[in-house]
Amino acid sequence: MFREEMHRQAFKEEALELLGELEISLLELEAAPANDEVINRVFRAMHTIKGSGAMFGFEDIASFTHEVETIFDLARTGRIAVTRELLSLTLLARDHILAMVEGTDSDTRAEEVIKGLKALNPKSVFPEATPVREPLTCALNPDLCTWRIRFAPPKNVFMSGTNPASLLEELCEMGEHHVIMHVKDIPGLPRLNPEECLVWWDVILTTARGEDEIRDVFIFVEEDSALTIQMVGSCQNIDDESYKLIGQILVEKNDITKDALERILIERKPIGQLLSEAGLVSASQVEAALAEQQEVKRLKQSAGAEPQTSSIRVPAQKLDYLVDLVGELVTAQARLTQFASEQNDARLQGISEEIERLSDELRDNTLGIRMLPIGTTFTRFKRLVRDLSQELGKRITLETHGEDTELDKTVIERLNDPLVHLLRNSIDHGIESPEERQAKGKKPEGRIELSAEHSGGEVLIRIIDDGAGIDPDRIRAKAVEKGIIAPDALISDKDALMLIFAPGFSTAEKVTSVSGRGVGMDVVKRNIDALRGRVSLESVPGQGTTISVRIPLTLAIIDGLQVQVEDSYFIMPLSAVEECVELIRKDSARADLINLRGQMVPYVSLRAGFEIPGQAPEIEQIVVCNSQGRRVGIVVDRVIGEHQTVIKSLGKVYQDVRGISGATIKGDGSMALILDITALVS
Repeated sequence: MFREEMHRQAFKEEALELLGELEISLLELEAAPANDEVINRVFRAMHTIKGSGAMFGFEDIASFTHEVETIFDLARTGRIAVTRELLSLTLLARDHILAMVEGTDSDTRAEEVIKGLKALNPKSVFPEATPVREPLTCALNPDLCTWRIRFAPPKNVFMSGTNPASLLEELCEMGEHHVIMHVKDIPGLPRLNPEECLVWWDVILTTARGEDEIRDVFIFVEEDSALTIQMVGSCQNIDDESYKLIGQILVEKNDITKDALERILIERKPIGQLLSEAGLVSASQVEAALAEQQEVKRLKQSAGAEPQTSSIRVPAQKLDYLVDLVGELVTAQARLTQFASEQNDARLQGISEEIERLSDELRDNTLGIRMLPIGTTFTRFKRLVRDLSQELGKRITLETHGEDTELDKTVIERLNDPLVHLLRNSIDHGIESPEERQAKGKKPEGRIELSAEHSGGEVLIRIIDDGAGIDPDRIRAKAVEKGIIAPDALISDKDALMLIFAPGFSTAEKVTSVSGRGVGMDVVKRNIDALRGRVSLESVPGQGTTISVRIPLTLAIIDGLQVQVEDSYFIMPLSAVEECVELIRKDSARADLINLRGQMVPYVSLRAGFEIPGQAPEIEQIVVCNSQGRRVGIVVDRVIGEHQTVIKSLGKVYQDVRGISGATIKGDGSMALILDITALVS
């Protein structure tokens, strides 16, 4: 029972992955309806979900998916066209399959999809009389290939509810086939266990399908089975060398060893030896021919060799726990380093340096495992833009750039909702209707650009639209009306634009299903702040708006610069630090500016900002940081050095303190606060 439940859970995980790929493929197909490769990808995803669902007892999923797969089989063979209506129904079907996998399906949506699909195909898909299949030939299909498939399921395959015969039937539907069952492992009746699978199969299959489609048949049993799939011939590569001797084939299939074959054939002299003894050629000529044969064979083998890669599926909780352990290891290593430096023991320091090197490599490797390309999130937004633009009667295209930019898995998950809110806001408030755009001399189709790129130790995400833009005067008037600012308040245009992130602020004239209730943008800023990120906004009325979001690469561990003010210790993110210089106040012309190689750089005192008592030293240190593209100095008493920092969140009482983003444990067990440079100088 436990094993069966484990297999059902494996099906659900694989189905969720396939449904994600299916949505991506359908959106690609909308842009290029005649792309046969994408059509085949859609068909294959649905075919795999149907087959696997039936195998593991999800008959409702298999039955529903079969209806959609049938229609796409017609599209795949060119009997119906891929229309926008078909894609909309298929996307709706994909959502219904997802709901069935998650146990929240709706019969109404299923009926709507099936009714729509039948309308697209009024004729019966399955004729009563089964037509006689015409033998497959290269003349009919030049893409035909012959495959050698060996499938040996584990003995306990029946315990998981899997029937190997159904897999073979699905495989044989792909083309001409010969199935040979091997029964040599079946023992005598007294020792026979009927609950064990003791047979295995060789299948010779001629089909136009590729290896991936063949392998998909065994997707849920491949890990525990002995499965080999080899191409032994194709229409594009037929020559005399393609026909191999029986001995060669048996050796290739590992049915016999090469040595055993040579022992059987030892009585027969090689052709080269026979020719040499007959005086037709010399021994050296035979040796040259053999060398040529071996070299050609070696080149052929090296050309066909492919690097072997493998992957495993690991629960996210295990990765999170691993990162926590690495964080504790980094803290313990810092304590060891400090202790070794105090003991002045060369051997202990050597061990400490080795442990530090290993912990650094382990940290980087562990965090690298959690890094995922943000493109997986970007792809989901294409569906959001498509559906919302249709709902609002607008024509909008979404362009994405930097999909391979990597972020920590946890950051990506928590960034999804803020980005959804920002995109919905751009679609609803930013992009005008086609009529309004044409009246302004714009193209009727609006454009939203979503991009990501690395910027120091952060990732910069931009959402750019070419819509109506934001009028700062209108924002000020609305803020005064809602009591967010005083009527006589003097604020710059840039600060006025940031008022849209104030709680309860909205410029919508009416409430829609998308926005207008004054809820969302303040949540966006709060969620981004919780990620130690920053959001900024630029807009030109009539031309468009750019929203920039800066997010740290990871929430777990950062490289920092440790500084001291009196008896308090602080950590600055090293990615924001540019340089450190001395400050002698009597030499400074102004109390808040320093001349740094001809450039005037403003600075703020950490002692004054946090009201730390005590007398400042005669010579202080300025840590020059880059804050949102500006150089700003932070004045401290002493710069201690680099410090690998494990970030610990602050409690509810201190989490809203401006200028502090977290805390860390030092090597001696004391605490140091992590500075939020942007909030500190704002």
